[in-house]
Amino acid sequence: MGYLIAVTALWAFSFSLIGVYLAGQVDSYFAVLVRIGLASLLFLPFLRPAALPSRLKLALMAVGAIQLGLMYIFFYQSFLLLTVPEVLLFTILTPVYVTLLDDLLSGRFTPFYLLTAAFAVLGAAVIRYQGVNSEFWLGFVVVQGANLCFAIGQVGYRHLAKRLPTELPQRSVFGWFYLGALALVIIAFVLFGSSEKLPTSGVQWGVLGWLGLAASGLGYFLWNKGATRVDAGALAIMNNALIPAGLLVNLLIWNRDADVSRLALGGAIIVASLLVNEWWARRRPRVAVAGFSDKP
Repeated sequence: MGYLIAVTALWAFSFSLIGVYLAGQVDSYFAVLVRIGLASLLFLPFLRPAALPSRLKLALMAVGAIQLGLMYIFFYQSFLLLTVPEVLLFTILTPVYVTLLDDLLSGRFTPFYLLTAAFAVLGAAVIRYQGVNSEFWLGFVVVQGANLCFAIGQVGYRHLAKRLPTELPQRSVFGWFYLGALALVIIAFVLFGSSEKLPTSGVQWGVLGWLGLAASGLGYFLWNKGATRVDAGALAIMNNALIPAGLLVNLLIWNRDADVSRLALGGAIIVASLLVNEWWARRRPRVAVAGFSDKP
């Protein structure tokens, strides 16, 4: 759980950085390309090509292409249609996708996970942002595309982890995740990108560098590692913890309008749902969580 909490704090800044410094100013496909390219470079030195069979390499690349590549394409487009608080609000359905996909892949149905995720959705819905613009529905659909890709990637990675060699450190195979995403966004930039809207200031390049190395590079590595060590209910709820965290950063640093009382109440509901889920998970018979051994 510690990994998920740390990454939530890290990602809380990403929404505002994209909305304030990049959206509408830098070509979204180029921004995604730079971000994933830097994340790939961060993990290439640790990659061990001979350590995995081709089918597992391709599986990791497919997960990365969906969770990171395709998700970012949807995500960056949403900032052209919506404000930062609107994008944050419309991510509330991610936990539902996570729990349903996890049950589908496991061949089971766990109502309690949906219950705890529903409370998390309720907490996020409490944090309402008024005054959505005329592109509300299109923006909502685009954000849901990003949410679904993020959920598919998280659940897919948790299940794929069961098939990976436990003797390998996770950092030695995670480069395939980024390379899959990179392959997809290169194609997307060639087809749809514009070289006329490249970064024009040091601040924009600095934001891209931070998002690529810290938010994407370290962030997705630690998030997916954390996802293999918690149950689906906790993973679903931590997805929604990003909403109050992102809104809080947006309010305190960039002075965006937000209802502080609603933010506090919604955040409290999300925390409560997480605590209830943790309590229930401890009462169940312990089941080993498949994952990696991360040797120094």
